[in-house]
Amino acid sequence: MRSLIFALSLAALGASAVSGAALAASMGVPLDQAVIVTLSAPAHDVVVGNPAIADVTVSDQRHLVVTGKSGGVTNLVVNDAAGRTIFNRQIVVGSSSGDRVEMIQGPQITSYACAPTCQQVGASQGLSAGAGGGGGGGAGSPVAPAGNTGGGVQASPGTP
Repeated sequence: MRSLIFALSLAALGASAVSGAALAASMGVPLDQAVIVTLSAPAHDVVVGNPAIADVTVSDQRHLVVTGKSGGVTNLVVNDAAGRTIFNRQIVVGSSSGDRVEMIQGPQITSYACAPTCQQVGASQGLSAGAGGGGGGGAGSPVAPAGNTGGGVQASPGTP
């Protein structure tokens, strides 16, 4: 029934609704990395739903640089000088590929960036109360993740 209502709604709105729906697709951005977006027309207004998740820099009128700041979901809307939406996407910021690992030893979490060797990134963090501690993954029991060729180790609470 829902699909019938959706189909009728699209038919009533015409082709412009279909092209608008296509623009609303999501775009993945790795955490602490940048993605360049090329626009179909010059940008006039650039709006980020939650700047704590993603940051956008205007490189020139047709290019934006989207940087993932923290994990989460936000959106990016770009309008031209006439107020028409030329870009409307959901931005999903998540952890990057296998170039990062975390070592969990008891309550301490230490993050490493590995390319080609691993180096500690930032200060070690402590686990909050109740955020793990599922028996295992404690001090002295790191577990290497499957397919990790970066030389780092990752342990997680509750890993046997």
